[in-house]
Amino acid sequence: MPLPAFVSIAHRVSGAVLFLLIPVILWLLHISLDSPHSFAAFKTVVGHPVVKIILLGVLWAYMHHLCAGVRHLAMDLHIGLELESARATSIAALVASIALTLLVGALLW
Repeated sequence: MPLPAFVSIAHRVSGAVLFLLIPVILWLLHISLDSPHSFAAFKTVVGHPVVKIILLGVLWAYMHHLCAGVRHLAMDLHIGLELESARATSIAALVASIALTLLVGALLW
């Protein structure tokens, strides 16, 4: 599978995953803001290493969806439609999403 196709499919999958996780993300936001007791429960849930890894995956899905979305918007404007530029923007979207995930993940970890 060509890299631009992989990035496009990953963009769609990340969007679907983010959409399906909206209730979980809203629940986490709710328990973090409800009371001091619920914030302690939030810290316990989010502090677990498995949950941190899952949240890192969600963060990557968000960052990838953002970067690939910008790429798709440029393609809608007929920018980067040639094969070489499509490959280059695919690589840029992947590298940027991973770099942003590592940066934000390091700040939040």
